[in-house]
Amino acid sequence: MKINGPQSSGPASRPTRPGQAAGGFSLGGAAGASAAGAKSGVAAMSGPTSVASLMALQGVEGVEGPQERRRRAIRRGHRLLDRLEALKLAHLAGQGDADALRALSRTGGEDRPDSEDASLNAVLDQVDLRVAVELAKAAVAGN
Repeated sequence: MKINGPQSSGPASRPTRPGQAAGGFSLGGAAGASAAGAKSGVAAMSGPTSVASLMALQGVEGVEGPQERRRRAIRRGHRLLDRLEALKLAHLAGQGDADALRALSRTGGEDRPDSEDASLNAVLDQVDLRVAVELAKAAVAGN
């Protein structure tokens, strides 16, 4: 196989278009498309693998650890306290509190993850009791 050199033996000229080198070499069209195709092929192949790896790394295999249960219990407690605060503000403002009661009832009806921390469970029991009292008061009042 014979390899021929550049067409002219003179000095190289400046590129006429961006991305086109002297001597007619260009990185446009075909090279860009093949690079994009290769890039999308890699992304498509690594997508599910990376998600599965992240899930395994975080320990989300359907088994929840004690720290995650504790975090979820604390988040639920904070949401309940926020709902109780909204109900209190609605009472103080003399507004209809039906929306606040519905939000409180929804949040109170969520499953409570049981933490291994006895003192946290005691506090969450008190919050749940307060929610039950407010919902009972609303039921007696006819809201």
